Amino acid sequence: MPTCLAAVLSTLLLLANNGAAAATADTGTDPAIVIDKYLQHYVVETDGGYRLTVDNIKTIVLPRALQAHSQYVISYNTSLDDISELEAFTIKPDGRRIAAPPPQIKDQQDPAASEAPMFQNARLKIIAFSDVAVGDQVAVRYVLTRKNALFPGHFEDLSSSQFYASKQFHLIYDMPESMTLYADAVGFAPVPAASAASAAGRKVYQWKYISGPNRRIESDSVSYLDYGKRLAVSTFPDYAAFARAWRARARTQAAVTPAIAALAREVTAGLDTPRAKALALSEWVRHHIGYVPLPIGAGGVAPHPAATVLGNRYGDCKDHAILLEALLGAAGIDSSAALVNSSNAYRLPHAPTLGIFNHVITYIPALGLYLDASSDSVEAGYLPSALLGKPVLLAASATLARTPSMQPEFNRMLARVEVGRNGSGRLDVVRTASGALAEAYRQAVRDTAPTERARFVERMLQALGQHGDGRFDAGLVDGAGDEYRMGFAGVSDNLADLPGPAGVATSFNFWGGTAESVAAMAEEKRRTQDFICPALDAADETVITFAPGIRILPLPQALSVNAAGLSYQAAYARQANRVLVTRSLRFRHAGRTCTPADYLRMRAPLERMLRDLRSRIIVKAG
Repeated sequence: MPTCLAAVLSTLLLLANNGAAAATADTGTDPAIVIDKYLQHYVVETDGGYRLTVDNIKTIVLPRALQAHSQYVISYNTSLDDISELEAFTIKPDGRRIAAPPPQIKDQQDPAASEAPMFQNARLKIIAFSDVAVGDQVAVRYVLTRKNALFPGHFEDLSSSQFYASKQFHLIYDMPESMTLYADAVGFAPVPAASAASAAGRKVYQWKYISGPNRRIESDSVSYLDYGKRLAVSTFPDYAAFARAWRARARTQAAVTPAIAALAREVTAGLDTPRAKALALSEWVRHHIGYVPLPIGAGGVAPHPAATVLGNRYGDCKDHAILLEALLGAAGIDSSAALVNSSNAYRLPHAPTLGIFNHVITYIPALGLYLDASSDSVEAGYLPSALLGKPVLLAASATLARTPSMQPEFNRMLARVEVGRNGSGRLDVVRTASGALAEAYRQAVRDTAPTERARFVERMLQALGQHGDGRFDAGLVDGAGDEYRMGFAGVSDNLADLPGPAGVATSFNFWGGTAESVAAMAEEKRRTQDFICPALDAADETVITFAPGIRILPLPQALSVNAAGLSYQAAYARQANRVLVTRSLRFRHAGRTCTPADYLRMRAPLERMLRDLRSRIIVKAG
């Protein structure tokens, strides 16, 4: 779940008027720039270190590309890497080359670790090109020397295309002959060995990117790495070997010290089951150890010693996992680090590579329990939604597994609407999030300033086509637990355009409820890519009270849909001058992703549900 209110409610404005507006999306190859040359040349040594030369030249075609492409950022780690032979130019159409002067090449700590001295080696070299205009080329060349391999004696790399026209995209791996390089290539063509000259005792592998149009990335699509053009190379023959190499770097860091043992006893005092102890220890780490959001690799692959993490009270994801592993060990509970992708990649390339793993969590085999002690948005016992249904690499057993594809999550909404004789109205909406969603919403609201909440309410009223004022109430029920409530109240002078006939919406739906969920699922007219289809469980109740003198015309018809894993019920009942609208939505699928074929079966039921959600109660005055 997102970590700020604006992110949690990012699609809300599209749905407030009971419509599902299509989001702007990529339409294929972006014409804003052209990649004239991208050359990535590795010379790898037997210890796993290497010398990487990068040549990158691109042409700025459209003005909108100027801001993003007038600078170039190199991420590196001073304990692992050296940067040298750096050259950066703006090349004018007449051939003039304007070098980026030294003051425009800055070296700074990665902002993600700016307040974490333990990660001061994570650096960014930021190059600002000079006098860049549309039609210019920007060029950079540098050498990165990896002096300390992440995995001694091994090498791996993951590359993917960008959504730009590419004239030359060339990847070269000059390897010791003793190191076999395994590859998983899609959209990259191997260069015949005869055209790759190599020195004695070495072998050169080369691939060239197959340029061509890209398919637009569809809403909620799985990662482009799952289906698009990519090249994964690795000297690891399989994921078991990769896991063993990871474990070799990490296992000694989970040593149980007297301080860790004492803390484990304190936190688990009075708890009588391994599960209760595990949850309590994970919660302690989650609440007391600050999180430094560096992906694996940027801070190395070996976590800091658990004692150091405890002493400093901060760390990245692998540091949280190693401290939790030590605490669990002190409590007599065996656990394992679990490497996972925390974005939207659901497949692993055949060639094992660190590039696909950007997060570490904890797995307890005896309990079948996954814990993410670095997450601020879920309590122990649940996982962030982005980690559900994901392949994971278990370091202790050197095996692949998969996280659960669903967990208890429930959304319910109660809306009370009063419509006055002149069409004015009042709305009171309470959204209750339960299960895995409770902490996510609780944290989101806490991270959002009151002024931003007020702006949110104002935008909500505008999106509903109303004028007036309102308020946002958070924490109606707060504290730790599996339930959290938020409220919205608004006063409008034109809720119904009376004397009419006028239509009053039957859905005033906020914060991840039924209308938002259905609209998100139905956003694409057709799909060609697998997409994320989370389990849904929502129920809405709307009570609309009309002032005396307002006539209620025939109500919309009830609807029941049970198809393609979707269960949707809508009912309308009149009680004197009130209309009660009840809706429920449930969706279950065998996994966390659905296919285009699944979507074909869903599309018609989703359209029926959308029509119902857009329905209105027709009224007249007099």
